[in-house]
Amino acid sequence: MTLAAASLFDLTGKNAIITGSSKGIGKAIAEALAAHGANVVISSRKAEACQEVADSINAGLGPDAPNRAVVIPAHIGDKAALQNLVDETHAQLGNIDILVCNAAVNPYYGPSKDIPDAAFEKIMNSNVLSNHWLCHMVLPEMEARGDGSIMIVSSIGGLHASTVIGTYNISKAADFQMVRNLSAEYGPKGIRVNAIAPGLIRTDFARALWENPETLKRVTATVPLRRIGEPEELAGVAVFLASKAGSYATGQNWVVDGGSTIV
Repeated sequence: MTLAAASLFDLTGKNAIITGSSKGIGKAIAEALAAHGANVVISSRKAEACQEVADSINAGLGPDAPNRAVVIPAHIGDKAALQNLVDETHAQLGNIDILVCNAAVNPYYGPSKDIPDAAFEKIMNSNVLSNHWLCHMVLPEMEARGDGSIMIVSSIGGLHASTVIGTYNISKAADFQMVRNLSAEYGPKGIRVNAIAPGLIRTDFARALWENPETLKRVTATVPLRRIGEPEELAGVAVFLASKAGSYATGQNWVVDGGSTIV
C-alpha cells in the first residue's frame, strides 16, 4: 500500500466511542480503529470485560506506544449513563470525532401477538431511542467543528420480515431511517451518518444460529459465500466510514452479509 493510500485510512489523533465494545462486532471495530491510529472508548455495562479489551488493545500496540484504549462503562438504556459516557470521554480524550452505536438487545423470540409490552419497549428503547440520545449528545460538537462520523450498527433483519424476531427487525429498520434523517439534517454541517448491516456473524448474540453444526449448515446453505461471517469482517467497513476514505459516504446502509440479501 502506498503512503497516499495508507493515509486515506489514517485515524491518528481521532477519538472514537464504540458502545457494546467488550465483545463481538463492537470489540472488532474498536480494535481496528485503534490499529489505524484512533483513541477508542471501550464501553458496555461490565467494567471488567471492557478493561480486558482495553488492556489487550493497548498491549497489542507495543511497549513503546501510548495507550489508545480507555474504559468508560455505560448502560445504553440509561440516558444519564450515556451523558456520563460523553462527558468522561471529553475529560479523558477530548473531542469526539467518531461514534459507533453498536450495542443492542433482543429479549424476545416468538410471534408478535405474544410479546410483552415491557419487552417491546426495551427493544425500542435500547435499539432506537438510545441511539437517538447518544447521537444528539455528540452532534453539537461535531457541528461546531464541521466534521464527524457516526455509525449505527443495524442488521439485515431491518430489511426482512420475521415471524419470531419481528420487533427486533422493526427496531433495526428504524435505525436505517434514523441514519437517513440525520445524514440529511447534518450533512450540510460536514457530518456523515451511516448504518452497517451485518448478516449472520459469529457472535454471542447469534449463538443459537451457529453453535449447532446442523443449524449452521442450514442457515448458510443459501448464502452465496456459504459460510458465517466473523466480527473482524465488519471492522474494515467501520474504518472506511470513519476515515478520509469514506469522506463522501453518508446516509447509506452498508450491508455485510456474505450476499444473503441478494438471493
